Amino acid sequence: MQELKKNNQVVKKHSSLRVVFKQRRVNSEYELAVSPYSYFFKHLFDFSLAMVSLILLSPILITLYLITKHSSVGPGFYHQKRIGLNGEEFHIFKFRSMKVDSEDDIPMLTNNNDNRITPWGRFMRKYYLDELPQLLNVIRGDMSIVGPRPERKYFIDKIKEKNGDFDSLLQVKPGITSLGQIRFGYAHSVDQMLRRLKYEQLYLKRVSFWTDIKIILNTFGSVAKAKGK
Repeated sequence: MQELKKNNQVVKKHSSLRVVFKQRRVNSEYELAVSPYSYFFKHLFDFSLAMVSLILLSPILITLYLITKHSSVGPGFYHQKRIGLNGEEFHIFKFRSMKVDSEDDIPMLTNNNDNRITPWGRFMRKYYLDELPQLLNVIRGDMSIVGPRPERKYFIDKIKEKNGDFDSLLQVKPGITSLGQIRFGYAHSVDQMLRRLKYEQLYLKRVSFWTDIKIILNTFGSVAKAKGK
């Protein structure tokens, strides 16, 4: 009888693993092809790198927070609702780079001469420094180091009006950096977001440890060249 109970526990354990690693199924040519073990390794890599980065960068993060807090009126941190894995909503963390209450009820994309961005915020965005708090999102399990750029529901709905394949990106966690961010950069309109979408979907066909490493190295290159906006 005890042996039967043990076997049932083993079955339940493996069933729960299948639930944890269940991928979002989409009717798309961009269906993710990655094993549960590869997905677990990616999660382990993300968590480890985020923890080490937070520890090593903690003096810089504290300095950035204090400058952000005292350089303009408002909090040092900023959070916003984004859509992640399997369409789940989460709060993304950033250093505040804009003036407080810079948006009304309708979400707005930034542009090159956006007067909502503070002088210090413009400097941070140029070097992607405002994105560093997203390491906390990685540790929380909301995001990966590398993955499609997380978007707001408002813009996702706009994109899906023209390209219903956006849901393919929800098969993986969104990332701090992405192939679309490296190859295309920031998008200032829905049309530009649609163009960047092609690169993000291309990533789904190339998901691997080495692809992530290449994107991370290219991100350092973008930071060094101050390609942020």
